[in-house]
Amino acid sequence: MLSLRLPQLFDIHQVPKVFREDGIMSGYRHPRSSALDCILSSFQMTNETVNIWTHFLPTWYFLWRFSMLCTSLDFLTDSYTWPLLVYMLLICLYPFTSSCAHTFSSMSAEARHICYFFDYGALSLYSLGCAITYGSYAMPDCWVNSWLHQHFVTIGVANSLFCTSMSCYSRFVELQFPHKSKILRTAAFIVPFLFDSFPLFYRLLSCCWGSCSPSEALASHSYHLLFAFLTCFLFASHLPERLAPGRFDYIGHSHQLFHVCAVVGTHFQMEAVLTDMASRKDWLMSHSSLPSFPATMGVLVLGILLNLGIIGIFSTGLPRTPRQSTLAHLHQDGAGQVRWLVIQCN
Repeated sequence: MLSLRLPQLFDIHQVPKVFREDGIMSGYRHPRSSALDCILSSFQMTNETVNIWTHFLPTWYFLWRFSMLCTSLDFLTDSYTWPLLVYMLLICLYPFTSSCAHTFSSMSAEARHICYFFDYGALSLYSLGCAITYGSYAMPDCWVNSWLHQHFVTIGVANSLFCTSMSCYSRFVELQFPHKSKILRTAAFIVPFLFDSFPLFYRLLSCCWGSCSPSEALASHSYHLLFAFLTCFLFASHLPERLAPGRFDYIGHSHQLFHVCAVVGTHFQMEAVLTDMASRKDWLMSHSSLPSFPATMGVLVLGILLNLGIIGIFSTGLPRTPRQSTLAHLHQDGAGQVRWLVIQCN
C-alpha cells in the first residue's frame, strides 16, 4: 500500500468536454482512470471528493437508523410497517448509488453516463418510495379512500419511469444543447417531487387557513420541503461557482451543497414520516385498509425491474468507443511544462 501513488489531477482544458462541469476549473481526474484509481481518488482532494463523502457517510447514518427501527418494529409480519420498510431501503440506496456514481464516473465517457444512469434510477426509485410512504401515512384525512389516494402509488410508478427516462435522455443532448439538457433533467426530478408533495402542500395550507392545529410531523415536513426547494435551486443555478469560476473547485460548489441539502432534507422527511406513522396509526387503521405486500414490496420490485430496463435501453444506445480510440499522452513542451493531450483516433 505504501507504493500506491495518488492519481494525477488535471485542469478543465485538459479533459474531454463530457467530463467538464460549469464553473469548475481544476481538480479533474484522469478520464481513463482505473477502478483502483477512482477509489484512491476518494482519499485525495479532487473536485469530486466532497461529492463522494457527502453521500457515502449519510448512507451509514440511514443504515444505522434503519437498524434501530428493525429492533423496535416488526417489518416481517406487521403490514402497517411495510411502506416504511420500502422507504428506509430507498433512502439508504440513493445516497450510496450517488456516492458510487461520483467515485467511478471518471473511468471512461461511457462509464460516466452509465454511472449517472444508475444514480438517476436510484433517485426515481426514491420518489416512488415517497409516494408509497405518503400514500400510507401522510394523506390528509379528507383524501383517504379518494380516487387520488387509491391511485397515488400507480401514478408514482409512472412518475418514476418518467424521471429515469427523461433524466437519462438528457445526457444524450448535453454536449450539443446544454441548456435543454439541464431543463429536461431538472423537470425530470421536479415532476415526481411535486406530485409526491401534494398531500403535504394541502396539509400545510390547511393549517395556514386554520383548519388544523400545528403538529410535530408538519414541522418536520416543512423543514423537508424547505431543504428540497433549496436543493432544486442549487442544482439548477450552479451557484456559487458560476459567479466565481475556479474558487469553489474543491470545497463549496453547488453540487456539494446540493448533496448536503438533499441529505438534511431526507433526515427531516424521515422524522416526519415516523411521526405521522405513529401518531396517525389508530385513525388510519380504522378508516382505510392496511397496506398489502403487492402494493408495497411488490411495487418496489416492479419499479426496480422497470427502471433497470430503462437504464439498459439507454446504456445500449450509448456510442461505443474502443479503448484504443482515445489515446492519452503526457508530453513536455519547450518550456518544460507538462501538458495533457487527448487525441481522438478514427
